[in-house]
Amino acid sequence: MTIEEKFATIKADIVASCKKVGRDPDRVHLVAVTKYVSIETAREALDCGVDHIGENRVDSAVEKMEALGDRGSWHFIGSLQSRKVKGVVGRFHYLHSLDRMSLAKELHKRMPEGETMNCFVQVNVSGEESKSGLAPRDVQAFIKEVRSYPAVRVIGLMTMAPFVNDPEETRPSFRKLRELRDEIAAQQLEHAPCTELSMGMSNDYRIALEEGATFIRVGSALVGGE
Repeated sequence: MTIEEKFATIKADIVASCKKVGRDPDRVHLVAVTKYVSIETAREALDCGVDHIGENRVDSAVEKMEALGDRGSWHFIGSLQSRKVKGVVGRFHYLHSLDRMSLAKELHKRMPEGETMNCFVQVNVSGEESKSGLAPRDVQAFIKEVRSYPAVRVIGLMTMAPFVNDPEETRPSFRKLRELRDEIAAQQLEHAPCTELSMGMSNDYRIALEEGATFIRVGSALVGGE
């Protein structure tokens, strides 16, 4: 299948999954994870209508950005070292991996005055040692403390579900993140509207959509490379 055909399939999946649970598919954003593919493949995805590009390494992402110009919204989706923040600020529109206060502090320090970074707080819902992120019980206190850094805007939560053969087994992780998101959103915090959910990848995005994902991060099922 071509990228165009894969894109059409995923868009149809988004509509079907949302219809199944009474959601508006227009609330869903597809992030094409291009971290393992070439500039040409990323360009092909944009040409097909992809609006969001996800990368996890600053250097390779900047190379793509310079080649592709001002196209698309760019998402930093990997673990971000504080010393790499200066390469993210001013280039990426979203950060999906806010997981510690030192990173929030560095983002605030590096952001131009008056500007904000749209951030997802990364939550380790499954409790797997191999995964980064805050424990669910620590998220609310963390978000309240982030208020000290006005350049950081918490627009939602992110998680990575366990990789399993049966995608249905990921549902409890996604549901737990949605419930936690709802609790935070209900507080109507000015610095943390927390209306979004970044969850679901190539193997489990359909389940994530049924559980409320507003951003899905799809690599191999769309552009290959994994």
